[in-house]
Amino acid sequence: MKQQPLTAWHWKRSEYEKLVDLGLFHAKPVELIGGQLLVAEPQGSYHATGISVADDVLRAALPPGWYIRIQAPVALDDESEPEPDLAVVSGSPRTYREAHPVRPALVVEVADSSLAFDRREKGSLYARAGISDYWIVNLMDRVVEVYRDPAPDMAAPYGWRYGSHDVVRPPDSIALRAIPSARVMVSALLP
Repeated sequence: MKQQPLTAWHWKRSEYEKLVDLGLFHAKPVELIGGQLLVAEPQGSYHATGISVADDVLRAALPPGWYIRIQAPVALDDESEPEPDLAVVSGSPRTYREAHPVRPALVVEVADSSLAFDRREKGSLYARAGISDYWIVNLMDRVVEVYRDPAPDMAAPYGWRYGSHDVVRPPDSIALRAIPSARVMVSALLP
């Protein structure tokens, strides 16, 4: 008897959200990335501190009408609902009581061991979703990588990449593309 090749189940966001509502993933760090359920890596203290530091700095820079979601879902498309470390969105927490935000003004991933995945897979995923401002707080090199200008690229994991990539070091600062008045020092974003 010939064995059939194994295939992975391709999840839709609607299916994933039903499983979440049923409590299937209760207390399990799972994200839907490109139709696959991925278990998030455990956080070390340096990574967790990096998220808290970046949250404090960005929160202080935002004008009224904007807030930060910390490791909360973002509904990118029919097959992806990642939980970025930080997402700057308009409105207030109650704005998203019925549905997760779709187009954050800024997505930030704090990266040490996940750096390659955040650059390649998550970068391609966020570019495909039209996220115009994506930052990686690179804890390994103590810099912030700024990705902008999503563009199609069939060689990228999800068919898109960022056309602009800058590495910003202390003592420089960065402004959010959607909120130019919100400028932060790179050194302040690093734990």
